[in-house]
Amino acid sequence: MHFLPRLPYDYNALEPYLDEATMRLHHGKHHQSYIDKLNAALEKFPELQNKKLEELLGDLAAVPEAIRQAVRNHGGGHWNHSFFWNILAPINSQGSTLTEKVRILLEKNFGSVGEFEKQFKETALGCFGSGWTWLVKKGDGFLAITTTPNQDTPLSAGQAPILGLDVWEHAYYLKYQNRRAEYVDAFFNIINWPQVASGLTD
Repeated sequence: MHFLPRLPYDYNALEPYLDEATMRLHHGKHHQSYIDKLNAALEKFPELQNKKLEELLGDLAAVPEAIRQAVRNHGGGHWNHSFFWNILAPINSQGSTLTEKVRILLEKNFGSVGEFEKQFKETALGCFGSGWTWLVKKGDGFLAITTTPNQDTPLSAGQAPILGLDVWEHAYYLKYQNRRAEYVDAFFNIINWPQVASGLTD
């Protein structure tokens, strides 16, 4: 069985960048819905219920065809959101300060932190419809910015997610309406940089 993880902060802790109403709806309703549907799909295959979600998503071809799409959609939604909550941090917390390790790697891969933010924002704005924008570590060790549609994860492409932004409208519509660019700008203020750095240790 999969369960809704607790947020590592209060629902209103990310204001003014992400509002309490959006966080309650996003976490308590949207994320919970992915978990409920994932658990329902896995009920038909008890041998998969104790497998780590990373294993299932990392090798979707090994998932029985009868539930493969459900695992891809709802398992992906559960994994993506669980990852997302942990790479966010309140603005005045220690986590919201860019670490030296991440700064050096961003400069190495993108030229500067500003250039990384520019490319990440452009990619997020260019994501058609619903999906995610990611900073990933590729097999060669280099970092890249990419997108996945719907609730697909970089895990299914053999990439290690370092940073991710939910660009489904449910993530920002209550506060930002159709202004995705403002939402992306706000995101840069509430990134948990030490958590991002922890993903670069492997």
